[in-house]
Amino acid sequence: MDTKPALIPPRAERRQHLTQWHGIVRNDAYAWLRAENWQQVMRDPESLPPDIRDYLEAENAHSDAVMGDTLELQDRLFAELKGRIKEDDSTVPLTDSAFAYYVGYVAGGQHPRYCRKSRDLTSEEAVLVDGNAEADGMSFFKLGSMSHSPDHKLVAWSHDEQGSEFYQLRIRDVDTGTDLGDRIDRSTGHIAWAADSSSFFYVENDDNHRPCRVWHHVIGTARIEDRLIYQEPDPGFFVGVSKTQSDGFVVISSHDHETSELRVLPAADPYAEPRLIAARQPGIEYDIDHWDDQFVILTNHDGAEDFKIALCPANAPGPENWRDLVGHVKGRLILNIEAYRDHLVRLEREDGLPRIVVRDLRSGEEHSIAFDEEAYSLGMSGSLEYDTAFMRFSYSSMTTPVQVFDYNMRSRERILRKNQEIPSGHDPSLYTTRRIFAPAHDGEKVPVSLLYRKDTKLDGTAPCWLYGYGSYGITVSASFNSHLLSLAERGFVCAIAHVRGGKDKGYRWYVEGKREKKTNTFMDFISAANYLAKEKFTSHHRIIAHGASAGGMLMGAIANMAPELFKAVIAEVPFVDVLTTMLDDTLPLTPPEWQEWGNPIESKEAYEFLSSYSPYDNVEMKDYPHILAVAGLTDPRVTYWEPAKWVARMREMKTDGNFLLLKTQMSAGHAGAPGRFDRLKEIAFVYAFGMKVAGLT
Repeated sequence: MDTKPALIPPRAERRQHLTQWHGIVRNDAYAWLRAENWQQVMRDPESLPPDIRDYLEAENAHSDAVMGDTLELQDRLFAELKGRIKEDDSTVPLTDSAFAYYVGYVAGGQHPRYCRKSRDLTSEEAVLVDGNAEADGMSFFKLGSMSHSPDHKLVAWSHDEQGSEFYQLRIRDVDTGTDLGDRIDRSTGHIAWAADSSSFFYVENDDNHRPCRVWHHVIGTARIEDRLIYQEPDPGFFVGVSKTQSDGFVVISSHDHETSELRVLPAADPYAEPRLIAARQPGIEYDIDHWDDQFVILTNHDGAEDFKIALCPANAPGPENWRDLVGHVKGRLILNIEAYRDHLVRLEREDGLPRIVVRDLRSGEEHSIAFDEEAYSLGMSGSLEYDTAFMRFSYSSMTTPVQVFDYNMRSRERILRKNQEIPSGHDPSLYTTRRIFAPAHDGEKVPVSLLYRKDTKLDGTAPCWLYGYGSYGITVSASFNSHLLSLAERGFVCAIAHVRGGKDKGYRWYVEGKREKKTNTFMDFISAANYLAKEKFTSHHRIIAHGASAGGMLMGAIANMAPELFKAVIAEVPFVDVLTTMLDDTLPLTPPEWQEWGNPIESKEAYEFLSSYSPYDNVEMKDYPHILAVAGLTDPRVTYWEPAKWVARMREMKTDGNFLLLKTQMSAGHAGAPGRFDRLKEIAFVYAFGMKVAGLT
């Protein structure tokens, strides 16, 4: 390695920091990287203590120096990534009463615009909120949600100016294009309108960044006059607010990762007392929609591990009145429902593949929408209307760009409304999408989705980009990602390991990758890497592992457990300091995360288990692959000091001469840069690192 001063990596100072839990003493020498004023830093990044800033900037300078020979490649990659984006693109309009609403972009614009036309699309475009204009002059700006009032005269919109996900809500008069005096800080950014358009409901974040209070705000009144509707007493439960598809009810939800509790009130009577649907029971989840004079319940109640659908009277919604509409079938996981006037639509997954099922609510007749590729993604896109025969869905695969369909639930006609355009060109016939199954350590079969050019030699010489996540029940779908074409065009086999911790093979797949079974997630990923090498899709030392957030924790774990299998490990906003974070109940996400990882404060067993795999705590004096860690200074989900501490400890312990880089975005949060082109530059940096270590620069 070049030993010029610019390439000498920085070393973080070790400072003794002793803690004791359950009689176990632990010295966290890099704990000082967690700013004591971290809550202030989330709101004002300039308040970061100088010693911490100096270290992070030194790491950034080192990363830039090491990556200096890839600047031309980064530019080339950025041009490729940008060339696949239709710059003046827009979503397919959704109709609502006399109007059609959509989100669009203009050529060169970084941010979306919320627009509408007449229902028949013949009128001129009206721009309701222009993200580019609002972002002018700001170092960070991200549009949140946008929601028009039922009478179509107002638009509620939100934005984040730091990346810390504290959103400011504003109300805009559609006719004048100006914002009213109503401004609400520290919100989650989402609202639910009352039926008369004169008020709305929103959720407030507390000082620890937890959504915990629902307020009712009347347009034109001061924030101090808002009426508190609900306050969640348990810091482990987060609160949300939404409306049913019918717009008939406002829904207030409280939930952690495995338990939920809902309250409803009529949208036409915003001063009504919220009615509890079913009191929370540990491990019982449910969601609702509204049909006719009944609620439709999606739930795992009464042993329905993979969920079932029930009906109950809207005026008597307790579980004692739930009667099955769609019974539980083990291995068929029901993911989502939408209730229309005459039809119920559900998205379900079986054997790892999704399908949409449409049910006639009068006759009970059902039919499904599915596709024939080995691996694909299917999603319901929602609607703004309830009394309609049409629902919208999207389809894609790793080779097929996104297709958006309107589907007539009565006639069963599919109407293709949009094909994702790739301006620089894309020929799906040049690529192969496959789904294989890797044998796991315990006999399970781990699905692996693949994308590669058909002319790629599968003789073990191809580099492999292997992605994984595996937490919270989130499924990484085998959908089209135009960015991956830059890898496939350079000979990479692009792979997604659908490891346990997601719901790829049903709810059981999730349960077997959480808490005391968490190590299955890591072993599944290692099994996938081994199988890809065994079957000659690639070989050991040619695999670049990639994950983000909880997937970044997976990256840290496999780097410790099987470093010899990987050429490089790329961990974006990685949750690598698991034990420390789960011991700190002041952090935004810690209390609700105990259901996912265990509570080491109360349980010595949980403490010892987390300690056994937490990536930061298990760094050893040995050789590691090339490593790139990416962080966001104002990230409230995975705080910046987790990857900073991990890299500092890794730098202290590792015995190899491989690259170890930490890149901290000093004015961004969990999702990175908010502008679509700025985000592409971040992706280009990550890809360039992978290509550099693979010798493909």
